[in-house]
Amino acid sequence: MDYILAPSILAADFTKLGEEIRLTEENGAAWLHFDVMDGMFVPSISFGMPVLKSIRHATGQFMDAHLMVQDPIRYVEAFKEAGADGVTVHLEACPDVKAALDKIHACGMKAGLSICPETPAAEVEEYLDDVEMILIMCVHPGFGGQKFIPESLEKIRAVRAMAREKGKDLNIQVDGGVYLTNVREVLDAGANVIVAGSAVFNGSPAENTKNFMEILKSYE
Repeated sequence: MDYILAPSILAADFTKLGEEIRLTEENGAAWLHFDVMDGMFVPSISFGMPVLKSIRHATGQFMDAHLMVQDPIRYVEAFKEAGADGVTVHLEACPDVKAALDKIHACGMKAGLSICPETPAAEVEEYLDDVEMILIMCVHPGFGGQKFIPESLEKIRAVRAMAREKGKDLNIQVDGGVYLTNVREVLDAGANVIVAGSAVFNGSPAENTKNFMEILKSYE
């Protein structure tokens, strides 16, 4: 199993975004995470396809688009055209979850399914054969800087157990409140894809990425 760091550009300094992205890539972050918010599914509004498209040519990282938007199937093709490699949708935001996941695959991308803190882990079980990744939100989506919800660890363990029962080598991503100080707890629970925003971009992105990657590599 690969252990992957996915820095979230929502926390980056956009006045020097290209440089900060380059530093994360050079120091081992294989993915780049895009938190897309519509002001409806979550209260905040962030950015969309034009930002991803403008960055696509500047990095070889896997473009990981996390759509915190209502009825996300509407935007799947547009994110493919913008350069996304993977699209994750929220179970709670999809009128037809299976249709959204099938659309992502039909566009040639990896499909992820995310659940909010209030949603039980059992809700994703029926979709495990339809995704490459499950994203466990460890904070309430829509705002940065929140504290990690400890109960998320049990949800990670539950999803990893489900995947093992099916013999599926599933990526389990975590997003929200993950720092160098608690990332081992998350990895020990069964996650292997770590989204980190302020933990990477506050201070030195190069040094922070390097420190995360030292921990992640120790699990391989």
